[in-house]
Amino acid sequence: MAPASEPDGPDDTHRDPDGLICPAGDIFDRPAELGALNAALEGVTDAAQIRRITVERLKDAQARGRDAIAEAFAKQPGAARECVSAYSHLTDCLVRTTFQLVTTRLHPCPNPTEGQRLAVFAVGGYGRAEMCPFSDVDLLFLSPWKLSGWAESVIESMLYILWDLRLKVGHASRTVEECIRLGRGDYTIRTALLEHRFLTGHHALADRLQEALWTDLFEGTGSDYVAAKLEERAERHRRQGGQRYMVEPNVKEGKGGLRDLQTLFWIAKYVNHVQDAADLVEKGTFTAEEFDGFVRAETFLLAVRCHLHLITGRAMDQLTFDLQVEVAERMGFTDKAGRRAVEHFMQAYFRHATRVGELTRILLTALEADFKKAPPSLVGFFRRRRRVKPGFALKQNRLTFAGSDPFADDPKQILRIFDEALRTGYLLHPDAMRLIAANLDMIDDEMRRDPEAVRIFLDLLLKHANPDRALRRMNELGVLGAFIPEFEPIVAMMQFNMYHHYTVDEHTIQCVRHLNEIEEHKLVDELPVATSIIEEGYARKVLYVALLLHDIGKGRPEDHSVLGARIARKVAPRLGLSRADVDTVEWLVRYHLLMSDMAQKRDLSDPRTVRDFAKAVRTKKRLDLLLLLTVCDIRGVGPGTWNNWKAQLLRNLYRETANALENGLEALNRENRGNEAKAALREALSDWDKKDIRAETQRHYPPYWQGLGVLAHTAFARMLRNIAPDQIKIDITDDEDRDATRICFAMADHPGIFSRLAGALALVGANVVDARTYTSRDGFATAVFWVQDHEGSPYEAARIPRLKSTIDKTLKGEVIARKGLDDRDKIKKRERDFRVPTNIAFDNEGSEIYTIIEVDTRDRPGLLHDLTRVLAGANISIASAVIATYGAQVVDTFYVKDMFGLKIYSDSKQRALESKLREAIENGSKRARS
Repeated sequence: MAPASEPDGPDDTHRDPDGLICPAGDIFDRPAELGALNAALEGVTDAAQIRRITVERLKDAQARGRDAIAEAFAKQPGAARECVSAYSHLTDCLVRTTFQLVTTRLHPCPNPTEGQRLAVFAVGGYGRAEMCPFSDVDLLFLSPWKLSGWAESVIESMLYILWDLRLKVGHASRTVEECIRLGRGDYTIRTALLEHRFLTGHHALADRLQEALWTDLFEGTGSDYVAAKLEERAERHRRQGGQRYMVEPNVKEGKGGLRDLQTLFWIAKYVNHVQDAADLVEKGTFTAEEFDGFVRAETFLLAVRCHLHLITGRAMDQLTFDLQVEVAERMGFTDKAGRRAVEHFMQAYFRHATRVGELTRILLTALEADFKKAPPSLVGFFRRRRRVKPGFALKQNRLTFAGSDPFADDPKQILRIFDEALRTGYLLHPDAMRLIAANLDMIDDEMRRDPEAVRIFLDLLLKHANPDRALRRMNELGVLGAFIPEFEPIVAMMQFNMYHHYTVDEHTIQCVRHLNEIEEHKLVDELPVATSIIEEGYARKVLYVALLLHDIGKGRPEDHSVLGARIARKVAPRLGLSRADVDTVEWLVRYHLLMSDMAQKRDLSDPRTVRDFAKAVRTKKRLDLLLLLTVCDIRGVGPGTWNNWKAQLLRNLYRETANALENGLEALNRENRGNEAKAALREALSDWDKKDIRAETQRHYPPYWQGLGVLAHTAFARMLRNIAPDQIKIDITDDEDRDATRICFAMADHPGIFSRLAGALALVGANVVDARTYTSRDGFATAVFWVQDHEGSPYEAARIPRLKSTIDKTLKGEVIARKGLDDRDKIKKRERDFRVPTNIAFDNEGSEIYTIIEVDTRDRPGLLHDLTRVLAGANISIASAVIATYGAQVVDTFYVKDMFGLKIYSDSKQRALESKLREAIENGSKRARS
């Protein structure tokens, strides 16, 4: 057979730069490799021997080529086009050399008949010459008619050699007619054929296939193809979570990822018959600047994907937390301005993903103009066409500007169009988006201070449902960052932790959405207190502005609440707020974490907690606003963050504080709480003998009565009744109000009991969220732990027996917790790069009778057990522990006394204890990472 033909270049020529990432000869010197192969095969006739020698030689050449590309890419980590072209070139060489060896050495056919012709094509991503290091190699073997025995042998031998080279080959063997028939019924096949590229063999078949595809398959089916691809895209987005700002995005399949760009190209090529996405500029679909954004986004995303493959040694497209750190380092991002390299990298990633979304909208609207895609329906509940105000027009059922120069007389039209879109329910037309993006410089200081511009902006927040829709679109187009320049640095800013699901700007917009939902009475059952505040009336403008600005100080070395408050003092007056309202906004931004911290990190049963919080808040108005802001802030973190536990804590703190503000702080005292608790227990145990009830109420010290509710008091009363000195009683029940399982223990008191209980719970994988332990006057320990499973839910009834059994064995000494935890106390690989500095603080002011020790550090399964072992070893008794988890970060707060029942005032004792706690944390961390 004649030597293999040269492969075609990719249609999309902007993907195939003149220069590869390194010289072609360094990747695969085909003449030299063929010469060496032929010399090695001289005189060899055994087929198996020929294949073995061929695989050995090609494998060595493949390894050298891959090493050359990887080394060059390490030096030029952003040269993605050159990199994917180089891997495509290497694969081309391997496929073509294999074909030539097979057709000349294994299955020679010097004078083929017409039926023995065969052509090999690259299809899919390989057809685009877009090969990442471990991309699939999709091949189409094309014959004129039904495959001959010779062609089947050639294909089989080729595939075995390519598989032996560890290439992940997908293949199909068809005639031209079969391609057309199968393509009609399967859009995946049709797309693969759209991207076919001739590699080797009989070139005349390539011409036949090209002509048949366009005349018999593609022509006249553009609308169907577009609809199918868009439905496929929507389904893919649903599978990937539907958000552009997923913290662990899929660089290929996720929203704003490579597949979205590929879909643009497929649709453009199919409908507009362009051979290169660059041709869409000539056709007027994209401007040159927009296409430049297309190229930059694609180059960046391809570079990320190539680095992912090289780091993992396989086809990996999920940008997991641990890989984000490595990719950022490889791509040259560095720590600066108080932010980690990985955070700068992910901000760049999300900005490119946003650009992909803009390009998608532009192309789809251009298709609508040609009636190749159905125009959108009205958003929301607008059933009739609403007339638009002067200065605006409808185009393809979308809102745009009237006239060619809409901003000449009034630049504020840039803001008005978002207000008009909310009023009418129409989506913005890409023509309007382009005009806005091209004229952002018109939003200057004069416009920012213009009362009319400020009114329009505030109306967007305050006068329409769904203000988040307008904010999100304004943000994507750069308007929000232009009108409030202080907002621009947090656009697409990623927070590298496991707690926040969104970028800072998207989190802010989500917070606004949640407040609007509360106002619309959509969360009455879930948020009764917040809804009642809304119904009573509150300072709406103040709260919306505070929500918009609450995280504006993030990304700098300084505490973001302190810096944000200073920024808020500058921005709020520009937004027309009075001096009193500016003060309130500044206070809310400065203390937007206060209520959350008090509720989740402090013992609410200690009267000092509520008293200190009430002193900080000072007025009912501020309390109301802070509760609403706190609720929206937590809910805006992401799905699953808000739960009944946090809701109950916030409700309790709100009600206690509101009562203190109304009736005076002196109402908050331990004696009142204790008397109320005893009265509630007497009522709950009304069937008990008065003598037994009196014994129970006199059995416990005052902190016991202040620290627990009547249900726990009732449970302990029944457990302690007739308890033997050597008996251990355990009561496990669901606490529905807190989304947790409550475990009560009653037993003879002894040193270190809290630590042993914590170890037992860690062994069964229980996450402790709150705990109390008390000693009765007659020497019994009464400890209660609230725990959740690894999903943050109460334990299912079926799992309770094992939970109880393991706890029982640990308390009896049959299982040593520390030894049992060695295999379980591990940090997952994908979570190891989260940096959480350890901070330990001693507070003798936050409680009247206890020292509060707050340990803020990296979470892991055995941490609580390790910390409480240190405290027990130092003869420190723990009255309560409050555990607040924020992804990989945990704050364990202990209310403690020393062995004499006193607070820990001595600096030397505090330093010694801190040293031991840090040592335990460090040793545990090493163990968890081993």
